[in-house]
Amino acid sequence: MNGILLLDKPAGISSNAALQRVRRLLGGCKAGHAGSLDPLATGMLPLCLGEATKIAGEILSNRKHYRFTVALGARTATGDREGPVVEEAPVPEGWQHNLQAALRGFLGPGQQIPPMYSALKRDGQPLYRLARAGVTVERAPRDIEIYELAPVAQTEAAIDLEVLCSKGTYVRTLAEDIARALGTCGHVTALRRSWVQPFEREPMQTLEAVTQACEEQRLELLPADRPLEHLPPVALEPWQAERIAHG
Repeated sequence: MNGILLLDKPAGISSNAALQRVRRLLGGCKAGHAGSLDPLATGMLPLCLGEATKIAGEILSNRKHYRFTVALGARTATGDREGPVVEEAPVPEGWQHNLQAALRGFLGPGQQIPPMYSALKRDGQPLYRLARAGVTVERAPRDIEIYELAPVAQTEAAIDLEVLCSKGTYVRTLAEDIARALGTCGHVTALRRSWVQPFEREPMQTLEAVTQACEEQRLELLPADRPLEHLPPVALEPWQAERIAHG
């Protein structure tokens, strides 16, 4: 079983839990996911199966597109609706008039400090475990880039936004920074990853659809080299391929 499965991850489970469910359906094959999604989040989670695990890093380094909702007036410990409120602030009147200017300030290269509630590790421990124990540690800023950032809809105290960003971008942190630029605080209440480059136009499969396809032995995967189409092809003689396969 070699190839890439574009899973539409449901809310309420971690990326690893979704991966393990698919692995069990496929009899325990070698597999990995390319880019974690929070349990709150839904959307495209590329699963690399078999030989495709070797190019997972190629997918991880690509751009990602999200749609998310920011609730203004309250900041939570986790940056999303699943954490307790740790700060509240009034929402300025007329903040909508300043929204476009505020969003333009985030475009282009920049730096972002990863949140404590993340899977990054410090001395072998995931940061989220330290955060749950009440421990906060210094985190080095990371280089990121925001290519597109635009509002989709808004209410008196919430904004729906779309963002196209580089690897390493935490949408929860971006949401907090946007709220701060508008003169208040905020947190993410909904998050969906629309696509991961180069799968912009590829359909996703739900867990239910994958389960049924596996039961009927008709699961279809993208080719393992699908993310490498930007590289020039090389034609090898059989003896050359054999030597390369042996290192």
